[in-house]
Amino acid sequence: MKTKANNEVTLAFPSRSSNEGFARAAVSCFAAQMDPTLNELEDIKTAVSEAVTNAIVHAYPDSIGQVVVKVRICPDQVLEVTVRDHGRGIPDIEKARQPMFTTGGEERSGMGFTIMESFMDKLVVRSTPGRGTTVVMRKRLAPRMQGTK
Repeated sequence: MKTKANNEVTLAFPSRSSNEGFARAAVSCFAAQMDPTLNELEDIKTAVSEAVTNAIVHAYPDSIGQVVVKVRICPDQVLEVTVRDHGRGIPDIEKARQPMFTTGGEERSGMGFTIMESFMDKLVVRSTPGRGTTVVMRKRLAPRMQGTK
């Protein structure tokens, strides 16, 4: 069952590495309305960076495709970020989620999913080979005292 969002935004952009910083900044700007701490904001930015980079590097290794990022503000101070591509997909999600596993060559660390999981409260990865991958990350932000900043 999908949680009703209080607010949401969807971004779509070409899978160029130069767009990773844009996605990271756009998500953090949108999340700012939830009044996150600096640490929470850094966690979100890092996780988004990893998810978008994975889509750019692994989904479309030899071409430019589309990456879609959807950000939702859900009840109970929960931020949900979905990163979707229509690239080559992941044949074995469990293997791909193991630390140090990569299909991106020796310059890649293989820590993307591990980093996403460590900075967010929940990580769900769905993928179909030849059709793409969807990564859904959720983070509950600490409630803030009204009127104190």
